[in-house]
Amino acid sequence: MNRKIIYLLLAATSLFAQSAGNSGLSFLKFGFGARNVAMSDLGVVAVNDLTALNYNPSMLAVNNKTQLTFSHNSLFQDLNSEMFAGSFSALGLPVAIGVNATNIADIEIRTKPGDPDATFTAHYFASSISTAFNIFEKFYFGLSAKYLYENLYSDNSDGWALDLGANYQGLIDGLSVGASIRNLGSMNVLRGESTKLPADLRLGAAYNFSVKSTRMDFTALAGFQKYTLEDGSHLHIGGEVIYDKMFSLRIGFASGYDSKSISTGFGILWNGINLDYAFVPVKYGLGDSHIISLTYTF
Repeated sequence: MNRKIIYLLLAATSLFAQSAGNSGLSFLKFGFGARNVAMSDLGVVAVNDLTALNYNPSMLAVNNKTQLTFSHNSLFQDLNSEMFAGSFSALGLPVAIGVNATNIADIEIRTKPGDPDATFTAHYFASSISTAFNIFEKFYFGLSAKYLYENLYSDNSDGWALDLGANYQGLIDGLSVGASIRNLGSMNVLRGESTKLPADLRLGAAYNFSVKSTRMDFTALAGFQKYTLEDGSHLHIGGEVIYDKMFSLRIGFASGYDSKSISTGFGILWNGINLDYAFVPVKYGLGDSHIISLTYTF
């Protein structure tokens, strides 16, 4: 099958899947930040920067920093997702603002065999604002409000969504737990019917420890994920080892996906700048995923 036609089917599934047990706007499922993706893309725990706004906004209160980050996701040959975010403090609270622009280029329009009649690009967009609160002791709560937009050929729609998250730090020394539910909301009508959002429940735990004699720090995480409108669920396992607080190696595994399972990556920290890379092998000849992130901490 022509690869461009595969992309068209992916776009159609993402936008128009309305039957029971299905959702659209699949770009909302993409990970944010190469570090998170390399460690299985759970993200509800062990996030150490403002990319928490995409997974569990309550983590912003734990890692309250002024940062800027940019992430480029090359998921398939003609599917690219760009994410930008900034975080700061306002009125004593952490605030993060994020933008996600995703495009599928060169989708073919065909009414007969042979050359396509034309091509077009499908566009998806999301913007968000997030904050978090310290409820008591080491318990934190956060939320994100999101504006969403989708465009497919001559049709477009927009809508709103809400993410909620919580985490507790230090159940025992180095152990934290977190939970979030994402994409609660709705879209306006697109060609006669509204696209359902991929509502997403995540639970997880992370354990951090150091071995001073080796100048190494370790993080291990595990968790559960469930898209509420889809059958099946996913288990996530990931880990990271950091040498001298400068160089990181990461690996992750996520169960229950037909086309992917393993993820790997690395990171370099120098003078307040984080450069991170993640690689996710994808089956069925669709092309592997490469994610590059750059974060600056003021």
